[in-house]
Amino acid sequence: MRRLTVLLAAGILALSACGGDRSAEQAAEQTATGGAGGGGKRLSIATGNTTGVYYVLGGGLADQISKNLPGYQATAEATGASVENIQRVVRGDSDIAFTLADSAADAIAGKGAFTSPQPIRAIARLYDNSTQVVATTEASVKSIADLKGKRVSTGSPNSGTEVIALRLLRAAGLDPDKDVTRQSLGLPESVQGMKDGSLDALIWSGGLPTPGITDLFTSMKEKVAFVPLDASLPKMQAEHGQVYAQGTIGKDVYATAADVSTIVVPNLLVVNSSMDAALAESLTKLIFDRKAELEKVHPSAKSITREKAPTTEPVPLHDGARKYYG
Repeated sequence: MRRLTVLLAAGILALSACGGDRSAEQAAEQTATGGAGGGGKRLSIATGNTTGVYYVLGGGLADQISKNLPGYQATAEATGASVENIQRVVRGDSDIAFTLADSAADAIAGKGAFTSPQPIRAIARLYDNSTQVVATTEASVKSIADLKGKRVSTGSPNSGTEVIALRLLRAAGLDPDKDVTRQSLGLPESVQGMKDGSLDALIWSGGLPTPGITDLFTSMKEKVAFVPLDASLPKMQAEHGQVYAQGTIGKDVYATAADVSTIVVPNLLVVNSSMDAALAESLTKLIFDRKAELEKVHPSAKSITREKAPTTEPVPLHDGARKYYG
């Protein structure tokens, strides 16, 4: 039996060397080690769009893991973000994932994009994402309801942005498939669409500042503006709970004329429930040991605190993370 296991692992590795994806390689590692969800020496971090904060901060985290977690090398991978990231962790394609708390709550409950409860666990609550709805001033959009009849990017398929975007539109009484011309684009494509005039508005959920949104305001200046979300919050909370909260995008963030109200939702770092407890504990500890270095990568890391990090409900903490927090 042992010989068969080794041969199977070798066969899978050979396939991956001939152009297979990382899931095949990881499957071989897991077969050889008898583990899952992070049992190998290489760790993959599922992040998000290349011009978003997940990708930037994920790259910084990968660098710190590679430098400071003996025996492990980590890489940050661009993805569609939250929902896709959870799916990747569950399948074993990724070991660690950034996700919005609302998408993670759906995964635990087995609702929304998930047909059954998913085996994920949190290792930390990170920073809050701000929902950033930007429209061309020419489109005269003063509220989400004003997006009716407009060309709107609702984010990458299976992303946390898409989840929030569709909920925002429905909360405003709009049918996302009938009342707007919806385009499921990543942030780089959405920003380009605003620049070339093929979009009237984009919806994005990300940390502050998001590089892609900075680029948009730097390039288009007064030709674009934020859409305030204060009128949308009560309905969002009534339908989806207190995971959504009131927030503000300060005028200094993107050099805009005034502050704007927004809706914020926490970000979580999640892993498969089967991840080795000692590894999960080491990863959690590393976040705080190397926090100063992560802050240099992106200022959103300043919002990661020892006090808030364990508050990941309704997503349970991984046992290893729980041990670290005491």
